[in-house]
Amino acid sequence: MTLEIPREFVNLILEQSRAEYPEEACGVILGPLGSGKALRIKPMINAAHSPTFYEFDPKDLLTLYREVDDLGEEINVIYHSHTDTEAYPSRTDIAYAGEPGAHYVLVSTRDEIAPESEFRSFRIIDGQVTEEEVTITD
Repeated sequence: MTLEIPREFVNLILEQSRAEYPEEACGVILGPLGSGKALRIKPMINAAHSPTFYEFDPKDLLTLYREVDDLGEEINVIYHSHTDTEAYPSRTDIAYAGEPGAHYVLVSTRDEIAPESEFRSFRIIDGQVTEEEVTITD
């Protein structure tokens, strides 16, 4: 599989990740139900306020699910940053991956790399991690 994502969304994710450092940043990208298209980005608050873990606030998550249902959308991408490690799902990320149809995007904000070089996407299904190609569109 390939994730097709607008450059604007990539830039917004990277900006959010840098702005929220040293905490992990997180959010979702939504699109019309069944389309697989990334059409609307929604940054979320990391309720854990942690440099090593992210968690959507339960009230924000409930609001998100209601909004998605009302608008006939689905969550196509769940993204978050890793502050000091590579952009690869941790054991915790794998354990909490509950949207088998979603792309899981990770970016790294560690100092020794350029964050854009570690913008990666994965599918996580039943504990199995598969990296996928990312196509950035203009």
